[in-house]
Amino acid sequence: MSSLFDFDAKPDAYAVMGNPISHSKSPLIHTEFASQTQQRLNYSAIQVDAGGFEQAVGNFRASGGKGLNITVPFKQEAWEFVDERNELAVQAGAVNTISFNDNGQCVGDNTDGIGLVRDLIDNHAIELTGKRILILGAGGAVRGVLGPMLAQQPSEIVIANRTEEKALALANEFNRGDQLRGCGFPSIDDQPFDLIINGTAASLQGELPPIPAIAISKNTCCYDMMYGKEPTVFMVWASEHDASKVLNGLGMLVEQAAESFFIWRGVRADTREVIASVTAGL
Repeated sequence: MSSLFDFDAKPDAYAVMGNPISHSKSPLIHTEFASQTQQRLNYSAIQVDAGGFEQAVGNFRASGGKGLNITVPFKQEAWEFVDERNELAVQAGAVNTISFNDNGQCVGDNTDGIGLVRDLIDNHAIELTGKRILILGAGGAVRGVLGPMLAQQPSEIVIANRTEEKALALANEFNRGDQLRGCGFPSIDDQPFDLIINGTAASLQGELPPIPAIAISKNTCCYDMMYGKEPTVFMVWASEHDASKVLNGLGMLVEQAAESFFIWRGVRADTREVIASVTAGL
């Protein structure tokens, strides 16, 4: 590990790979982490063309790179590519963090679920243990967070998806009995949940999943895994239904980055000031 004051050493190189990538906040986030913790490193964003992922990783590693973050659309390909996967990466079926160990192997991690849980619990004081949770969507984003969410021992997680079969298959894959079940949107319970998480991409299209109004009450927290300068359609819906808290996924982004940073550098950054900084820059 090199500090900011070890000027004889070349700064360690890290990067995020994806396509598109120009919008990524990761270079800003990790640069702030490095400054805060006195780590001497460079972090860049690399756009990778379809079919070029393995070569891009090989080139980065050959140039002395120390670690990578992986974003869409390469998280599943990264899972296939790495030599080893930790338990959360196995559960998620996707890798968003790659480390190169001393044995010359690529090790894959997934920090998305940890990022979500830390944002909910540490930044927003939202209790998960013993709570009823509704998660909208059954794609990669949702699968990536289920392991850490289940580890908090909620009383129940319901995965609701437009295609019911996908929600049922995902719930069955984790095999948690009554603690986790899947359904289609029309079959969402007719009683309020403690927490509703939007894990669909609907917000990117300005669309709202068909959520029954009965699912939300004044005691329900609503969290959109997407984020932007303006509230998402889901967040507007939650506010209109008097949710107790309405949150976006920017904190999750910073918290998952902090876990990657810890995996690489062995130090933990103060995420709150970075969340504030990134929010101000939206």
